[in-house]
Amino acid sequence: MIRPMFGYRPKPRKFNLPLRYYDPEKEERELNREKRRIKIESHVRTRPKQFSRVVFFALSLGLVVYIISLLG
Repeated sequence: MIRPMFGYRPKPRKFNLPLRYYDPEKEERELNREKRRIKIESHVRTRPKQFSRVVFFALSLGLVVYIISLLG
């Protein structure tokens, strides 16, 4: 509160950004590393389909019920 009376003006903060240069070889190496990592991490496991199992049991149950209704 007293500072503005003595001519103090707030100064903008300094911003030092480290300079980065585009290196195409480094970029290509990083992309290749990322592709290799994705290939290694992706494990596709085939699991039996739940839908086909349910449909098979529903059809077999319907067939059993149909046969029992013909005999009865």
